[in-house]
Amino acid sequence: MNPDPNKTVRDLAVEIPNATRIFEQYGIDFCCGGKKPLSDACREKGLALLEVTAALEAAAKLSNEPTADLQGGSLAALIDHIVKTHHGYTREEIVRLQTLLDKVCSKHGGNHSELRAMQAIFAGLAQELKLHLMKEENVLFPYVIRMEESVLQDEPILPPPFGTVQNPVRMMVQEHDGAGNALRELRQLSADYTPPEDACTSFRVLYKSLEAFEKDLHRHIHLENNILFPRALEMERQRESALIS
Repeated sequence: MNPDPNKTVRDLAVEIPNATRIFEQYGIDFCCGGKKPLSDACREKGLALLEVTAALEAAAKLSNEPTADLQGGSLAALIDHIVKTHHGYTREEIVRLQTLLDKVCSKHGGNHSELRAMQAIFAGLAQELKLHLMKEENVLFPYVIRMEESVLQDEPILPPPFGTVQNPVRMMVQEHDGAGNALRELRQLSADYTPPEDACTSFRVLYKSLEAFEKDLHRHIHLENNILFPRALEMERQRESALIS
């Protein structure tokens, strides 16, 4: 396939297997900032459009990412994957990274002021993510699963307490944007996670772990913003149209 540079980064991330890995490689935002056409995203980054499209074309010929099969499956299966794979990882890494940040700051914070700033940013991000995951798991996700069940079984479902799925989805997307901003700040402060010459092993492990955390959160947000939420909104729209007719 020949990737269309006029398509948005978000659409290409959904359509092309392994595209998210290519976007990560070139530093192209495919989750929170994925609404831009690929041509615009490349121009803003100073990237050669032909090089990026060639990389995407090559990626499309490789084996699909494990999550690719979830795009056309049930919403319940997609939610189960998100919770077990990404929510679980996020919670575990928050605890580990905060401990590691404390350790590295206590040893290197005096010589590297950026570490204190990163510690504060990550603490705020961690708090927001904990609340965010709870809202998804306890409010939005259960309703989406019930809605899908009602559609499949052609049964009525009680109206949601939040009026429409659009309301919590809008809030979750805003919170994703906030997380994306925090990730960008962490990357800038760390000079793209490049450890200084005097970095000890823990310092280097911290930067590698933060970068891995960033990549997982990008894929996590991509699954929700670009696949789960649009499908849930479309399902609600079709369901309401069917009830009216």
